[in-house]
Amino acid sequence: MASTAAAMVDKGFHVTGSDQNVYPPMSTFLADRRIEVMPGYAERNLAHKPDLLVIGNAISRGNPEAETALEKRLRYCSLPELLKELFLRGKRSLVVTGTHGKTTTTSLLAWVFEHNGLKPSYLIGGIPNNLGQGAHFTDSEWFIIEGDEYDTAFFDKRSKFVHYLPEVAIVNNLEFDHADIFENLAAIQKSFSHFIRLIPRNGLLLANGDDPNLPPLLNITHCPVKRFGLGENNAVRAFNLRLAPTASAFEIPSFKFHLDQVGELNVRNALAVVATAKHCGLSNKQIQSAFDTFKGVNRRMEVRGIAGGVTVVDDFGHHPTAIRETLRALRIKYPHQKIWAVFEPRSNTTRRNVFQAELAGAFADADAVVVSQVARLEQLAPQQRLDPARLMQDLQTTGRPADCLPDADAIVSHLAKGAQGGDVICVFSNGGFGGIHEKLLGRLGRK
Repeated sequence: MASTAAAMVDKGFHVTGSDQNVYPPMSTFLADRRIEVMPGYAERNLAHKPDLLVIGNAISRGNPEAETALEKRLRYCSLPELLKELFLRGKRSLVVTGTHGKTTTTSLLAWVFEHNGLKPSYLIGGIPNNLGQGAHFTDSEWFIIEGDEYDTAFFDKRSKFVHYLPEVAIVNNLEFDHADIFENLAAIQKSFSHFIRLIPRNGLLLANGDDPNLPPLLNITHCPVKRFGLGENNAVRAFNLRLAPTASAFEIPSFKFHLDQVGELNVRNALAVVATAKHCGLSNKQIQSAFDTFKGVNRRMEVRGIAGGVTVVDDFGHHPTAIRETLRALRIKYPHQKIWAVFEPRSNTTRRNVFQAELAGAFADADAVVVSQVARLEQLAPQQRLDPARLMQDLQTTGRPADCLPDADAIVSHLAKGAQGGDVICVFSNGGFGGIHEKLLGRLGRK
């Protein structure tokens, strides 16, 4: 939202905003661009009678400004609608979707284009280390955007990605997620099918041919479909995988690729990028040149520091598959070290019991597991909640030490006593988790 606000200013619009909590670096970013942010939400914030209100999807009915907009019949839209009408129309839109790997894949694709001088616009749900920001708007014909299946706004419950005018659409994988807005896997498949219908006849659907949940969506004739993956039946196939502690390599029939990312999931992400970039006219050598310099994404298996000989890793993983794949990659990267997995059940899905059984299996490659209390527990009915005690029992029956502790401070104390030099601690959370990384590094450094 802030990046788009800045881009609107560049287009000559006068922009103001309201938010409950604004703090650095975003408050500084907005102030530098002379965008006034009014703290809190109130009807008086609309006294200047703006021509258009852009309402974020975190806003619900009952919000004072949303209620005023409805009462006074003010003109309003969602952020995805604004992007479509002011930034995406007429562009060549490359949309990266899927349950897992969207941010890494979009970041890698944007870097391939940027590295090769194509100066794309991009909008990414994370901070690529090469680019230093998650959004950039240019005059280039290319717009590379992370396509989120989450809903658009309180007044538009369709997935955000239906607004993104895809020319090329990547569907990296598909699993059940977002239990707060989707009832089941079929509901997510339906939303993705709506997105796929928007690809023009001169576009391309690139789909993971190894994913068991995608075939029902691929029997279409309105646009070309190309499958990518590791299986023999894929049009774009990676083979001769080499998964090493600091890098991965794979081949396609005409070329050998390598990148400094670890694990099979990152190979699949890279393969999707290869297929997209080649379709858009880049050569294998141009793609590899960008792979050579790609530095990854903030909060994706990111080493935050080493203290007392213990390596602390930060990961955004909050779905059993994402946790499992990250731990598999860490096991490749740290084959002989003890790996601790620390998990905060914070997302709207993992706070619920829909993945109660799957979560236990997700930690198979960890040597010890620590789980915090479920976030915002009071907002869920008892029969909907994840049961940490049962999760501990399931983990312990596999012979794996597992503890459930109330908060970040308790977890830091526990790890400071148990972790030894050479150990690796990976913290899984899609939030700040009480500043656990800094607290942990500080405490371990004093041991």
